[in-house]
Amino acid sequence: MKKILVVDDQPDNVFILEDRLRREGFETITAYDGPSCVRISKEEQPDLILLDVMMPGMSGFEACEILVADKETKSIPIILVTALTDIEDVKKGLSVGAFDYIKKPYNRAELIARVNSALKFSESSKVLLELEKINTYAATVITANHEIKQPLTLINLSTTAINRELGRDELRKDVIQKRIEFIDGAAKEIIKVLEKLTQIKKPVITDYVNNLKMVDLNQSEN
Repeated sequence: MKKILVVDDQPDNVFILEDRLRREGFETITAYDGPSCVRISKEEQPDLILLDVMMPGMSGFEACEILVADKETKSIPIILVTALTDIEDVKKGLSVGAFDYIKKPYNRAELIARVNSALKFSESSKVLLELEKINTYAATVITANHEIKQPLTLINLSTTAINRELGRDELRKDVIQKRIEFIDGAAKEIIKVLEKLTQIKKPVITDYVNNLKMVDLNQSEN
């Protein structure tokens, strides 16, 4: 069941919206001012917010701007509900990050249609975000495998050479020392690759082979 936060400083308006939404099978929670809206949104993580614009203290515009700027609530779609009809007010609402705008008095069918539209958009966005995370993870694994394979191979060859040297009657310290230097250099190269991967904040994904992707360690933002 989708959970919708209804925000309005007028209890009668809250009651009407709650009644209509519950009849459509939605769970509702309420707030009666901007600060409560922000707090409850963080605590309850509703699927959608119906937010009145004209409220004392913190307006709906201000509350919307705060919610959109906060990483905990920025993905929650917000529909502004207001009696304001000026085009500039509509533009302002959308500019602060609202998904949609419903004018009072609203038609029941239009209200539910807009609510369902916002919820579908939110679900689609979540799916796309999860796919992006999966693709980024896969690209990171491929990148690590590609970048680390060569130094790991060098380490493996060097340890084999050292074991072979240790089996001789007369050890050649210079050969062993050289192989240790190879191992040390390869280990540092692996550490460098891992550090680059852990420092990436915005990965740049590029084509690899056979339709696979990898992270560009040089172009990604740290």
